[in-house]
Amino acid sequence: MPESVYKIIEMVGSSPVSWEEATQNVIKTAGLTLRDLRIAEVVTLDMKIDENGKGIIFRARVKLSFKVVSD
Repeated sequence: MPESVYKIIEMVGSSPVSWEEATQNVIKTAGLTLRDLRIAEVVTLDMKIDENGKGIIFRARVKLSFKVVSD
């Protein structure tokens, strides 16, 4: 019986709207080049505040796992 192997990477997504959108941006972007995404784990949530204190960028650091295809 073949065994599954998964690779785990970390990505950071950002959004001016919300942490949820920042996380969705990570998954959408990863999905453009990676196949068989399995698990998304939010590791850290933070915000970047601009110099004027008026703008906030929500950031989400996410661990993604995907199945490694072997021939």
